Amino acid sequence: MTNPTEPRTGTPPDGAPAPAPRRPTVRAVAAWTVEPGADGVHPADPGTLDTPGDRHAARATVTWARLEDLDAVLDAAAQVTTGVGPTRQDLARHNRHPLAHVRRVAADWLLLVTPTAWFTESDRQVHTGQFAALLGPGLVLTAEEGDADVHAIMLDKVAAPGDPHGSPVQRIVSAAVLAIVGGASQVELGLGDAVADTERVVFDQQREDPVERIYDLKREITEARRALMPVTAELPELLDPDVPDHLGVNRRMLERVVTTVERIDRHLDAHDDLLSDMLQVHMTQVSVRQNEDMRKISAWAAILVYPTIVAGVYGMNFRNMPELHWAFGYPFALALMAGGCVVLYRVFKRVGWL
Repeated sequence: MTNPTEPRTGTPPDGAPAPAPRRPTVRAVAAWTVEPGADGVHPADPGTLDTPGDRHAARATVTWARLEDLDAVLDAAAQVTTGVGPTRQDLARHNRHPLAHVRRVAADWLLLVTPTAWFTESDRQVHTGQFAALLGPGLVLTAEEGDADVHAIMLDKVAAPGDPHGSPVQRIVSAAVLAIVGGASQVELGLGDAVADTERVVFDQQREDPVERIYDLKREITEARRALMPVTAELPELLDPDVPDHLGVNRRMLERVVTTVERIDRHLDAHDDLLSDMLQVHMTQVSVRQNEDMRKISAWAAILVYPTIVAGVYGMNFRNMPELHWAFGYPFALALMAGGCVVLYRVFKRVGWL
């Protein structure tokens, strides 16, 4: 029978130091140290990440390292996890559309994966990528795929002047979330400008067909919303009571982010509705132009039918037709045709058919 006064297996006895937290072995492309207080961000040597220095014994100073790609972050998560590590298949739907995940992979390690989006004005396309962050004691590993440039925005926000709030890890996480949502806001602004340009095309007198352009923008808006919605679905997991305080985010900041995402989604929905209205207006314009064309065709057909009728009358082989033997019969027939055509033209012109 086990003596209740003896420590359980795997539990350090009273007074004994706690075991050092597991740290993954990684290769970073860039690194920084983040310290509490203002002006607390300094470049670090990426080659020394595998050796936790004494300054990491307390969680006051955090090393933030940027890894080469998302697979490197997943490999690091697999090194510290107590179960099966996350895979690429877990982070995407049908291997195409990125998803958002907040997963606690170990007692002191949290994995955050979220889609990113950016807009290119040259081809009016919304592109999506992924951002991943592995948060642990004294270490934050991040990576991104795509051209959203999340790390540059994060570095600006973490190193911004002023009195920072929260632990270094919380500051890094908050900077990442704000950078991703800020990128989504830029996508919404770019799509809004593209929608405004399309509206001018719809009402342009040159009559360039805008249908393909409208459908392309509606598809891009759907792509942007698909990348944005997982953020609001998963980020509240950072407020889970089971998440250690030094890994979570500020509740007020997260509520502000969710409000911003909802505002962006409403704007995207308004852009989509406006494009649908443009399509209806364009189809109405096409119908109106077709009616105008039909009226013109009908008017010219009536004008051309009139001389045909006159010629048909005088082409009949009746004997008692005085104009046939009249000296001015031929000029009279031509004048009758021309006069009738002029009268019909003026009538159709007056009623707006020509």
